[in-house]
Amino acid sequence: MSYVQQMIEEGEHQTQDFKMRIDDAQKIARTVVAFANSDGGRLLVGVKDNGSITGVNPEEEYHMVDLACQSHCKPPVNFEVQVWKAEGRSVLEVQIPRSASRPHFCEDESGQWRAYLRRDDRIHKASPVQVKVWQYEMRMDRSEFRYDQFIGKLFRAWREGRQLAFRQVVRISRLSFEEAEDLLCLLVVWGIVQWERGPRGLVYGLADASALDQLETEGADAFRWKNYS
Repeated sequence: MSYVQQMIEEGEHQTQDFKMRIDDAQKIARTVVAFANSDGGRLLVGVKDNGSITGVNPEEEYHMVDLACQSHCKPPVNFEVQVWKAEGRSVLEVQIPRSASRPHFCEDESGQWRAYLRRDDRIHKASPVQVKVWQYEMRMDRSEFRYDQFIGKLFRAWREGRQLAFRQVVRISRLSFEEAEDLLCLLVVWGIVQWERGPRGLVYGLADASALDQLETEGADAFRWKNYS
């Protein structure tokens, strides 16, 4: 079994995707952005979803990938390629590293620039909170933390084990949408709160009760200067 066939045997997963061919650079940009914003990954072009090898013209596919990464991703995404032979056909491996310039955006069907991430073998639109987390980690944005009785009520809800949707966080904390996004960004980056995708969308819950205790007793300075990049 060749090396590329060994990769195909793994199937599609968090860091691997199959494409029979690339017909639309704008569409493939979403996969590129999702890999770059998450854990990186490889795209095997010339392979069907079921793992069968169809083969491609590597030069044509390289041109489409380069167009997607340079013209349809903002900022542009770096990539490397390798051509493999299997069953007498060519398969193009496109390696996309986890980016140090997150978040990356691409245009959706309506012409809006959106950020995406990859979970298992699926691509999801990144929430505004996740985008702010990336911006904070890349030191592009710094939000301030303030504590009042409403934030205390929000923390109590998490300590009681509640999983809160974004609008519930807004209602309990009495913050604006933008202020609530900033707060959740800080708490996620600091490891106090974690998010997960529920049946009705994203929900936020307590990740580390001891870290929340530290925030309430020592303040934000205990977290603000840690290296999260």
